[in-house]
Amino acid sequence: MEELNNNSNKKIKPLKKFGQNYLHDQNILSKIAEVIQPQSEDTIVEIGPGKGALTSKLFDKANSYFAVEIDSRVIEDLKINFPNITVVNEDFLNIDLNKFYLNNNRFRAVGNIPYNITSPILFKLLESRSIVKDVVLLVQLEVAQRIVAKSGTKDYGILSVILNTFADVKLCFKISPNVFYPRPKVYSAVIKLDFKEDEINFNESLFIKTVKAAFNQRRKTLRNSLGNSIFAELINEDCPINLNLRAEQLTIKDFIDLTNYIEQKRDL
Repeated sequence: MEELNNNSNKKIKPLKKFGQNYLHDQNILSKIAEVIQPQSEDTIVEIGPGKGALTSKLFDKANSYFAVEIDSRVIEDLKINFPNITVVNEDFLNIDLNKFYLNNNRFRAVGNIPYNITSPILFKLLESRSIVKDVVLLVQLEVAQRIVAKSGTKDYGILSVILNTFADVKLCFKISPNVFYPRPKVYSAVIKLDFKEDEINFNESLFIKTVKAAFNQRRKTLRNSLGNSIFAELINEDCPINLNLRAEQLTIKDFIDLTNYIEQKRDL
């Protein structure tokens, strides 16, 4: 999604193909800015600034500011209204994030993003966490609840496990559909992810594949879900994890242990 700058004279109609819902409530925009708390030494990358409603709350507080916007209709206005920022007219999912890594300073990603590409954006940022300090995004409430879900709950799933493994996550506050145009059918929420700098002592790529395989048939036991996955021939009774459990019952440590077991079996 993108935000609407009420100071602009142009009437830009939101486009469904970009998942645009304009956020127009100044109080909510200020609350998001308070969560971000931009500092002078920050490099901020805003995803989908639209006409700059959130940009106007942040751009003059950070040393370097990049606005990545796919919608070419608003590029000229962004450059005119915010001459000191760098406007990038590209699809965020196709961009090389290394261009935002300046002077060994991990950048901060912020934005009001389209619901339909939330997961791809999160995974792209996760994969680049060595150069990303933290993330503050406005997402669908249901997705936010899945991200912060705990083991044993119905919302606990792939996003919960993977994001909580590599980041400290927080659901900051909910947002009513009434503050958007057009009005979405669901509630939204602001989430914050602080990527951990801990050293990883397991195969990260295999871990993600393992988590996805385990949740592939989440209503079934691990014996069935993993038995129908690419790891089928590697799972035996010597597995350190109880195969009669379902994926939603496993902790992050369980998934790491399962990953290490699969890697060991694969290398035999």
